[in-house]
Amino acid sequence: MKSALLIGTVLLVSVATFAQVASHAPTAAVSAAPVSIQSTVQPVARVNGAVLTDRDLQREIFTIFPYARQHGGTVPKELEPEIRKGALQMIIFEELVYQEAQRRKMTIPSARMSHAEADFRKQFVTAEEYKNFLEVEFKGSPQAMREKIRRSLLIEQLLKQEVDGKSTVSMAEAKAYYDKNPRMFEYAETFSIQTISFVPPEKATASQVQEARKRAEETLPKAKATKTYEEFGLLAEKVSEDDYRVMMGDHKPLARNQLAPVVVQALLNLQPGQVSDVLQVENICTIVRLNKHVPGGKKKFEEVKGQLIQRLEKTKTNQIRASLDKKLKQKAKIEVL
Repeated sequence: MKSALLIGTVLLVSVATFAQVASHAPTAAVSAAPVSIQSTVQPVARVNGAVLTDRDLQREIFTIFPYARQHGGTVPKELEPEIRKGALQMIIFEELVYQEAQRRKMTIPSARMSHAEADFRKQFVTAEEYKNFLEVEFKGSPQAMREKIRRSLLIEQLLKQEVDGKSTVSMAEAKAYYDKNPRMFEYAETFSIQTISFVPPEKATASQVQEARKRAEETLPKAKATKTYEEFGLLAEKVSEDDYRVMMGDHKPLARNQLAPVVVQALLNLQPGQVSDVLQVENICTIVRLNKHVPGGKKKFEEVKGQLIQRLEKTKTNQIRASLDKKLKQKAKIEVL
């Protein structure tokens, strides 16, 4: 996997719950787009003595909520507390992972470092742009930048070892989950239809209802004569009196329980492309074209296995990462300032 340091993706905390540290590649500690220049750098946390600053926090906020960078660093007030909390948890987690990598004396091969540095330099169009970046972010020190790259690569390496390598889900595991949770893969019976409806006034008299039915009966031969979705839809646009006329009479797929029994019964006797007789639902007289009928059923394992494995691996990744986060915090001294 290419270093997230270079491609700008991020390790994240689930901003909604903060209960798990979700999948997320190491924060791009070195970004080609620096945070806004500050006259002073303020500490926001200490992790076993290592100081994390508001600049680190701002970078993570931009990663969780990238739109903030495009709007002068502004985060909507209603989201700011949660996003800040998530960003703070993330930079603390990354620092713990980095310290663990150092404790294990993990190293980055020189060839990989050189490749990462070269890839990073490619983000800058000119040497002057790169020089300005170093000045803003690292007071002009290439060595300080290299240390940030090394730090990010160490975080990535440890997470590959402790999380990614342990999060794979086999085909057998996915099949066992599929067999154990059959209801998750069931789908309801649905009908895709178009309608032409004639609607009498509210609190209509018997004669007004009869008049609506007369209009429907007069339209029925024209509706029956249509051969395509478009032909029926154009007729609906012209004569239908319900709101669906502006959508060529088209309804989104509807479950059986969303349709009146008389409509369901009629649809069950139609083939796709066929048109019903006039149906009356309360005072409304309608003509229905069946476009598609999908009987209820259960998706086969072969249809869902790819997506299911991805979902299970994501869940497993979150669980393992949260466990690692908890383990690293057990003996750590963390101060939020």
